[in-house]
Amino acid sequence: MAYPFFALSTVWKKPLAYKTESVSIEIVATPAGVATIYDKEILLYIASLLVAKMEAGEPVSQDFYFTAYDLFRITGTNTSARSYARLADALERLQGTQIKTNIEAGGEGERGYFSWLSEARLSYTKLKSGEQRLKAVRVRLCDWLYRAILLDQAVLDYSPTYFQIGPVERRLYEVARAMCGPGPVEVDIDELRLQVGYHNTLRHFRHVLKGIAESNAIPDYYIHMVETPAEKPKGRRGPGAASSKVTITPKALLPTAG
Repeated sequence: MAYPFFALSTVWKKPLAYKTESVSIEIVATPAGVATIYDKEILLYIASLLVAKMEAGEPVSQDFYFTAYDLFRITGTNTSARSYARLADALERLQGTQIKTNIEAGGEGERGYFSWLSEARLSYTKLKSGEQRLKAVRVRLCDWLYRAILLDQAVLDYSPTYFQIGPVERRLYEVARAMCGPGPVEVDIDELRLQVGYHNTLRHFRHVLKGIAESNAIPDYYIHMVETPAEKPKGRRGPGAASSKVTITPKALLPTAG
């Protein structure tokens, strides 16, 4: 949740990167583009299947079989022909996108590139009319993500309304979920922009964030942005450049009306 592994745009074919003193992430696109925040729904669904098996004491593996219908049911996606086509495209991006990171999973690191899915197949039957009807989906989770879920066991649950909000709102929710403990946190707006993976200008991000905050659009969290004028350099006229801090507060801590 904490880091920007997925493109916010539905079509993004440029490399992505995130780097701090301790974390490095490089993402290389395929001809189909980089895996998007919407493609991530499939990984969240697979993670939920894996965690459910673990909690039930059932044997687990990196291979998963499921129906598109069940995936759509969980994520609130309609079962139109377009949704099935998007599923095929999403699986292609998840299998093709190349990731390199120094973040360890299950006590082990990966020095080379890996993909979210090392295998992805769609099984279908062919009707007399020539139409192809999807039967099931088979995927194999990459070693890195499998270790993270199985050994680190640091999977956080998501709000059911997560699947109904936009891409920036999803990332803000994930960052809030990862950063907030029992109390609120404060973060610099530029740092938040990088953590969200927002590739437009800081000015544009400030405008988008202000609208999101005013509409109270993040499930379970309230976002408040405070702008303070920066100190004016000596010898210069006019106001200094404004700086912004963003406070993220769990809504459970806020007083309710009435």
